[in-house]
Amino acid sequence: MTTVVERPEAPGAATGYPTIASLIRDRAGVKPDVVAMREKDFGIWQEITWGELWDTILNAAHGLLALGVEKGDRISIHSEDRPEWVILDVATVAVRGISVGLYPTNPAAEVEYLLSDSGSVVHLAEDQEQADKVMEVVDSLTALKKVIHVEPRGFRRWRDDERFLFWDEFIELGKEHRAANPGAVDKIMSEATEEDVMTLVYTSGTTGPPKGAMLTNSNVSFCLDILVNDPKRVGGDKPVSEDDIILTYLPLCHVAERIFSTWTLAAAGPTLNFAESIDTVQLNLREIQPTIFFAVPRIWERIHAGVLIRLSDATFFKKMLAKPSMAAAQFIGRERVKNGGNFTVASRLLYLIFNVLFFRSLKERIGLRRCRYAASGAAPIAPEVLEFFLGLGVSVYELYGMTENVAVATTNYPGRAKLGTVGEPYIEGSLRIDEDTGEIQTKHGGVFKGYWNKPERTAETFTDDGWLKTGDVGEWVDGTHVKIVDRMKDIIITSGGKNISPSEIENSLKTSPFIKEAMVIGDGRKFLSALIAIEFDTVGDWATRKGIPYTTYRDLSEKPQVIELVQKEVNKTNERFARVENVRKFAMIPKELDHEDGELTATQKLKRSAMSDLFGDLIEDMYRS
Repeated sequence: MTTVVERPEAPGAATGYPTIASLIRDRAGVKPDVVAMREKDFGIWQEITWGELWDTILNAAHGLLALGVEKGDRISIHSEDRPEWVILDVATVAVRGISVGLYPTNPAAEVEYLLSDSGSVVHLAEDQEQADKVMEVVDSLTALKKVIHVEPRGFRRWRDDERFLFWDEFIELGKEHRAANPGAVDKIMSEATEEDVMTLVYTSGTTGPPKGAMLTNSNVSFCLDILVNDPKRVGGDKPVSEDDIILTYLPLCHVAERIFSTWTLAAAGPTLNFAESIDTVQLNLREIQPTIFFAVPRIWERIHAGVLIRLSDATFFKKMLAKPSMAAAQFIGRERVKNGGNFTVASRLLYLIFNVLFFRSLKERIGLRRCRYAASGAAPIAPEVLEFFLGLGVSVYELYGMTENVAVATTNYPGRAKLGTVGEPYIEGSLRIDEDTGEIQTKHGGVFKGYWNKPERTAETFTDDGWLKTGDVGEWVDGTHVKIVDRMKDIIITSGGKNISPSEIENSLKTSPFIKEAMVIGDGRKFLSALIAIEFDTVGDWATRKGIPYTTYRDLSEKPQVIELVQKEVNKTNERFARVENVRKFAMIPKELDHEDGELTATQKLKRSAMSDLFGDLIEDMYRS
């Protein structure tokens, strides 16, 4: 396979190993006036051209040099998605530093751990909220020299603290250094190597403290080559091109979002649009109408639930139109599933009719009218949700990867997708399933260098013959596609000796618009039970229409009518599974789950051990009678 560095047209190949910084630099040199990014400011989308973007990155890189940053130093970023995140990240790569991203929701204790573990020397705190977290633990951060802040409000009390530096002042510092040291950054970029660690991506920490996965320039080159020149994609458009429009909204410290936004930007040159916040994703989707859209299952489930709720609240006329339209969508979805994602003659004809009558306006409403490629990853998703979008004409392809293999493992391809699987390996021979344990293992150029300062944990992650152990149990489907059964540590073995995958049951439960989270329990037990969290907005809407008064989340979840509603949804799931896999009892989680309270990871995955500790009494009550 040809890599980015081996291709004769690879920009910068003669002046150092190509990095995301050199790719952006060279694109800016060719198309300086083309729009690279958009950010909404005071209600108006502001444009940043490639020339402006690289000029600011170069100033930021010189700013880092002015602050004494050297090769291999760690620069941490604690911010929502915004241009400054990307600018500092790429500037860090340009000076051969190592970027470290933090989730905006990381509390002070996690900020302390991540900055201490990485040894960050410069930290970007977006605003006062994030700066407060740093200052709460700053005495323990012995390596930290400077804190750059983007928002000026709320920093009056620290105006005499020399550790703080406003973003605009940081850029001015870079301009001065650039004027005094022209070519300094270019020289450093020319010395970049494939083994340089580009970034530390910390794992979510579901089984202990997060670990910093070291991703090198070579790892990222491998990923970009797959992104731009996928060897198994036959015919059709390129996976991504300069004509594409992308909305970035998931935390940029997550490897999947970096791939679908920052790294995609550098590799193929699409226009990157920053959502105002995670709460405005639906609004921004409608405004931007992206051509490529990546989402974690929670987002797809939220859009799916939102459509169902809006249809239930629609006027009489719209309901009359929606009923046959959704029946048609169900037929179309099923036909496309049978045909690898392709339309059959009948489903195509039906789609053309109902797209004019209903689907087009619905897709406009949810922001996916122009979407030509959509993907779901980072966690399992219920096949029913994917079938729903296929029926509307939005092709969502499930893919699979993890931080440690730079998210490159398998994908479903247009025309040969298999619902319920995560697709085919990108490269023949790069994935195997252990015959004894069923564990999925990968080996290719994207596999990470190891965990930062944790050689023992690194060794545990590889087999004796050098394959990365993913910790996921999988199985082959038709010898070509891979199905994820579950995480090895999450497989339930009942007291009767039956092995059960809880994620399949949980995902089925979460296809209900009324259920936000579900955790199936049953290891060593006689039967399965579940902890269930309601979708507050949709259940609240349902309760209002039914004339059921409520005050808080807990009050609503404890209403007999709501418990009965959830029981009906559980019964629907039970009908899809064997009797031994049925959820016999469930308990309502009395609060909205939160990352800061330790119930969820930063990527919104349930922490099973924490849930068992926090709600142990509820679990035991289900098994007492």
